[in-house]
Amino acid sequence: MYPAYPYRGYRRECEQVGLTFPPQHQERQPGLEYLMDPPPLAENPAVRGSGRLAGKVALITGGDSGIGRAVALAFAREGADVAISYLNEHKDAAETRRRVEAQGRGCLVLPADLRMESECARTVGRVMDRFERLDILVCNHAVQYVQPSILDIGADQLSDTFQTNILSYFYLIQAALPGMERGSAIITTTSITAYQGAERLIDYSATKGAVVSLTRSLARALAGEGIRVNAVAPGPVWTPLQPASRPAEELETFGSGTDATPMGRAGQPFELAEAYVFLAAPDSAFMTGQILHVDGGSFGFS
Repeated sequence: MYPAYPYRGYRRECEQVGLTFPPQHQERQPGLEYLMDPPPLAENPAVRGSGRLAGKVALITGGDSGIGRAVALAFAREGADVAISYLNEHKDAAETRRRVEAQGRGCLVLPADLRMESECARTVGRVMDRFERLDILVCNHAVQYVQPSILDIGADQLSDTFQTNILSYFYLIQAALPGMERGSAIITTTSITAYQGAERLIDYSATKGAVVSLTRSLARALAGEGIRVNAVAPGPVWTPLQPASRPAEELETFGSGTDATPMGRAGQPFELAEAYVFLAAPDSAFMTGQILHVDGGSFGFS
């Protein structure tokens, strides 16, 4: 028997937990931003562009809403034309396009099922047809399904999660690379779950760990060609993925309850967008294979 001191007893402790969002749930993935209450914050009006991406063209997957929308708007503010791919969230995509074009930049909207290799190739081809170049590829789309046990993850869910969250990244990069020149950038979206794990998001966390390895390996492979590959690892962020995958009551304490960040709240999409701008711009010319953690301190204090 392993020697150990027994507990002498127990005491009850009460903890005050902040309520962050109203309970809500959407019966579909991907989720829809226009149905969220309150809507995510995609822009910080205090930030002004300085032309860091002037003349560049970016393809942002999952660019209709959430982090993808914030990145599209931030890139446009910095002078880039953008293409956004999405599955079927047409109303959200139209709003992102309106806001990009309001900044005087071009925006191509591309509905596509990126689980299919042919759709990835078609999406990249349409970007090249419209803009005749591709300087920045942001692989950002994902799905997640909360399950209480690994035994509840069926074959269909497992296939969907891996096809969406990692295999499609391979397909997109393979399609985009022939048209990307020295000085281009590839940015992937991984997650805090790749580092901390998540007992109810086992398949999702596994794909995000794969994204980290893809990013670091590809960075080494492409360094000699002058193409940088980096990633952003978000913590809990208020995006349509949350009401589309979590029970309604959990959202009351999202970012402040069991998944609390040291800062005591979830992030807003605009708070991550500048990390993507930095990785896309010449500011980060001597960085490749790196992961930027924008997670309210979760990784640093884990």
